[in-house]
Amino acid sequence: MIRTAVLWALTALPLAAATAPAEVCHVLVTSDKVEDVSSLAAWKASFIKEGMSDFDKGMAIWTTVVKFRHQEPPPFEFLQGEDHVHDPIKTFNVYGYGQCCCASADIEAMARYLGLSARGWGINGHSVPEVSWDGAWHLLDASLIDYFPKADGAPAGVEEIIAGVSAWLEQHPEYKAKPDAAYPFGKAGVWRSRGPEVLSRNRYYDDNGWLPAATHGWYSTLQEYNGRGGGSDGKAFLYDYGYSQGYQLNLRFRPGERLVRAWSNHGLHINQDLKDGAAPGCLTEKVGTDQLRYAPGFGDLANERVGSGRLEYQLPLTRVAFPGSLRVADNLELSGSAGVSIVDASRPAVLTVAMPSSYVYLGGEVVYTPVIGPNGGSCTLALSTNNGLDWSALPPASGDGYVRLPDKLPGNGSLSSLAFEQRVDLSALVRRRYDYQLRFTFTGAGSGLSAVRLSHDIQLSQRALPALAQGENIISVTTGAQEGTVTVEAPGTLAHRREQLVFTDFHPTLVGMQGDSLRLGGGQGSITFPLTTPGDLVRLRFGCNFRARDARDGWDLQASCDGGATFVTAGRAAGPTGIGSSTYLVLERIPAGTRTVLVRFAGQQVNTTMISGLRIDADYRPPAAGFLPMRITYHWREDGQERSDVHVTATADEHYVIHCAGRPSMDTITMEVANAP
Repeated sequence: MIRTAVLWALTALPLAAATAPAEVCHVLVTSDKVEDVSSLAAWKASFIKEGMSDFDKGMAIWTTVVKFRHQEPPPFEFLQGEDHVHDPIKTFNVYGYGQCCCASADIEAMARYLGLSARGWGINGHSVPEVSWDGAWHLLDASLIDYFPKADGAPAGVEEIIAGVSAWLEQHPEYKAKPDAAYPFGKAGVWRSRGPEVLSRNRYYDDNGWLPAATHGWYSTLQEYNGRGGGSDGKAFLYDYGYSQGYQLNLRFRPGERLVRAWSNHGLHINQDLKDGAAPGCLTEKVGTDQLRYAPGFGDLANERVGSGRLEYQLPLTRVAFPGSLRVADNLELSGSAGVSIVDASRPAVLTVAMPSSYVYLGGEVVYTPVIGPNGGSCTLALSTNNGLDWSALPPASGDGYVRLPDKLPGNGSLSSLAFEQRVDLSALVRRRYDYQLRFTFTGAGSGLSAVRLSHDIQLSQRALPALAQGENIISVTTGAQEGTVTVEAPGTLAHRREQLVFTDFHPTLVGMQGDSLRLGGGQGSITFPLTTPGDLVRLRFGCNFRARDARDGWDLQASCDGGATFVTAGRAAGPTGIGSSTYLVLERIPAGTRTVLVRFAGQQVNTTMISGLRIDADYRPPAAGFLPMRITYHWREDGQERSDVHVTATADEHYVIHCAGRPSMDTITMEVANAP
């Protein structure tokens, strides 16, 4: 029997109806100096113009990845088959760096989003992508920042480059045996006139053959395209760099919630808890120097690449909008300045708060003050990171250890007890997550909660933040669709269950799978995930990185909104794929009022059918969401002097100007609901 989680309840809550929305979704601040890459649709609007040729689209894809992603050891989230982050929009907004396989995955994902064919190659010590247009394949290497125009201006393909380089190396065997020896040979522009013709029109080598980041150059290109690689025959080989689609920047705010994003960092990064988790160089390197020397030429106004941030939430326990701010509020009532307290002492009271974030959590803490009733009351705390399906108990709060007041208090004569402030470090539980829920459970007359404060360290990319430049800056603040998302994302194996959620954490029903992986063990099989949303379902966005070796192998991507009685096939992940492919789709034919859905990947196997990674996004309408005035605060420096600008929005779509007399050095941008406590 498939288990589903009840994620919304507002029962026995005798509170006044909210007079304003309890949260606002999709709040976006943009600057006219930085393109909007908050979603694939936003990226397309920023970079893809009416009437563009496929060549122009290919160049726009390449330029985007060069601008918003830097070559470094990759961030590890352990959600994809490659373990690295292979989602372009997540890369641009959360990290801003990755390895060559990550850049290849980004190019493939964006090209296919535009309807262009794309594929990857494993060449000698390097991973690269190709995009097809005008009947030919074209290398677009955003990792090392190069491509190689032919005489007609079209970028050459990998096979053409290998053929040209290999032929030249046959004539210069001294460089074939020792590629590093080619560096002095190519200096002073010699690489243009005496090197392989296929490399001669590259715009991104300097006169000494160095590529823009100066980590690789013409001499290393000779080595990479010499025909060798990791294929079974020792040569370069085709390989799909599996990607994920679905991440979007959806900044959501409730009264009392604040997001501070900084053009600086505190030395924190996603890999620091791993055994070999060295910090990326761009954690401390300044834009315009060292390996980021090229970045200003591509419009980078940031200080470094890796940014730190803080997401904080002070629950407004005394506000009339309180019910809509919570995922569950059962058997509780407002108790004035004391917060909330239990209504019916014969049964427990429950308060559950959800903490979705568009930026990855690096750590977190909850500070709360429970009120414990005088006759054996208690407060327990639990946390869920898998959409409320399972809960982990956190250190409990009980009557012991709290300062009790006298049974009879002066003045009103009420019975009560007072708890010390409690602190719980959530870091080990929320690291690498983008969403979690906290559940408070109370027992005993007089028990309740007087204060809750949540705070988190997050990682972000400085490059995508809405920076200012010298002169006039047009700032736009928009409130988009009032939608939230419940996400299931997991790799196809259980190898990293210590570092990340795995597919079994989402309570799937498995049929015909082999071992501890999402690989079919026979001719038929399926994996079915239950999802429940706290508001009416709007659409499903889902897909996978998969392998289907035979034309008869593949996965049908299906959904059921009637408890599994019937399934709709929304699309197919079809073979033959060679070494993998990725397919993602959108299903909007959702019956009105749907809040529970089953998503099924139904597979058929003749040769090999498997899933390396999958993602499901269930978009829904939060019951109490709508426009709320936002306070946007910029801090920066000009000529060593601190500057700031505060703007409070009155409408869902506003534009205003910030003027910088000098060249600004960015500090922070803070977003919060205006007039919040």
